[in-house]
Amino acid sequence: MLKIFGNITSNRPPVWLMRQAGRVLPRYRKLRENYSFRELMETPQLAADVTLMPVDDLGVDAAIIFSDILTVPTALGMDIEWTDHGPKFPQPLCGINNPSKFLKIQPEKFEHVYKAIDIVVKNKKVSLIGFCGAPLTTLCYMIQGVSSKQNFPEAKKFFYEKRSETQQLLEIVTEISIDYALKQVEHGINIFQIFESNAGIVPTNFYDEMFLPSVTKISNAVRSKGVPVIFFPKGIGCGLRMITPEVCDVAGIDWQTSIWDARQLVHKDVALQGNFDPHLLFAPQKIIAAEVEKYRKFFAENPDWIANLGHGVLAETPFENVKYFIQCIQQYDTI
Repeated sequence: MLKIFGNITSNRPPVWLMRQAGRVLPRYRKLRENYSFRELMETPQLAADVTLMPVDDLGVDAAIIFSDILTVPTALGMDIEWTDHGPKFPQPLCGINNPSKFLKIQPEKFEHVYKAIDIVVKNKKVSLIGFCGAPLTTLCYMIQGVSSKQNFPEAKKFFYEKRSETQQLLEIVTEISIDYALKQVEHGINIFQIFESNAGIVPTNFYDEMFLPSVTKISNAVRSKGVPVIFFPKGIGCGLRMITPEVCDVAGIDWQTSIWDARQLVHKDVALQGNFDPHLLFAPQKIIAAEVEKYRKFFAENPDWIANLGHGVLAETPFENVKYFIQCIQQYDTI
């Protein structure tokens, strides 16, 4: 049984969900009637309340601090607008000469996150997960400015066309991410996740050469403090072979890759997390139960597994189905 979730004593996998704090929770939707996403995220007490909602309402085994991966760009002096169509940077770096000189480090922009962590730790019932975006994913938003083009063509062009500038930006984003992560550790998180939502937009050899060293640097800084790291490289496919104990403690697996195949690709000393398709939770509950049952044999043979989805909970997912999925996992026992 995986030991990084200290509150789990039964012989079953721990379970939590990406994007569990919000979207499907009735209490969260009620809050959104009175507060914007920015207000919820940047008001420490509200962020702490939302962080703990899934623990009480869904029964998950871990909370993840209610924030966003784009907190890092705001701490580098970039303005962001939270729109109904996703985040938008009015002044993306692709339109700026010498963008690395444009950025101004403003660490005070992280303070609301640390204050929220303090509140959660004081009232904590389960393990608390901190996080940041991986440098590639963070830079995709910073360079392109919007997420509406999910393959980030302007950012990819920038990576190839302006390699030296990309390296400079990578160094800046990596260093501030390390500072941010270590501060989260100081304030009491138990586990840290690095979200690489865009790992699949570049070739794996390019990712290995250009971006994975930054992930490893952030991960090792956190692990040097005794905090385990989950690395979630969505869309990386066969690049899972690159995930070794030097990179992280746990590899998050998206839904496109079979969990059995992932176990063969990822180094045997790295635990796995995932990889149920988020759309499964729209299915009738008997189908959800049958799909969860398929993973029972995997868990019996691979007890170092964290049950989770292969990406975040989708908007409009029935709350009852999300709760049922959690309950199905919590009824596991090894065969």
